[in-house]
Amino acid sequence: MQVSLFDDGADPALRPLTALRRTALDDGAWVDVLPGWLTGADAVFQHLADQVPWRAERRKMYERVVDVPRLLSFYDEQAPLPHPVLIEARTALSDRYRDELGEPFRTAGLCYYRDGRDSVAWHGDTIGRGATHDTMVAILSVGTPRTLALRPRGGGTTVKYALGHGDLIVMGGSCQRTWEHAIPKANRPTGPRISIQYRPRGVR
Repeated sequence: MQVSLFDDGADPALRPLTALRRTALDDGAWVDVLPGWLTGADAVFQHLADQVPWRAERRKMYERVVDVPRLLSFYDEQAPLPHPVLIEARTALSDRYRDELGEPFRTAGLCYYRDGRDSVAWHGDTIGRGATHDTMVAILSVGTPRTLALRPRGGGTTVKYALGHGDLIVMGGSCQRTWEHAIPKANRPTGPRISIQYRPRGVR
């Protein structure tokens, strides 16, 4: 993995969320972004890569069953998270968005993009309440930056963010219903990245 020049062996710690910057999208969607929210992110990446019980999945697509191009792990509300700073992050996000979201973040889904060939196709988190109600999905990224792309559902101008090394993005408002997001395959060799997606209850 390409290490961050800014980590410098620092212990994992979270910066204040006061530096979040919001960008309004169309149709009531928005994103908040905070680069480098987590310091010591390279150590967290290595811990998660080594300790999380990653699993490979296969899914039916276009009349055939194919490998999902990333490794996955899911932590429900009762499951202890695999690193203390992930618990701190969930608590900090719940506190920050308490009034706006109206409920805490409860679950954590982890994706391990092993190299530039791993990806996720265009989608919105619309399994459950996200299909009909405004909600939030907060993503903390550790490891080598990868592009997270967003576009209006049905097509339109794409917005891109390079996320890794402790960067945070929060997708809110109508974003899951009216926009789609993806991690495209990389055009050049790239190192691994892990994303931690925090969601409220009933959103997948």
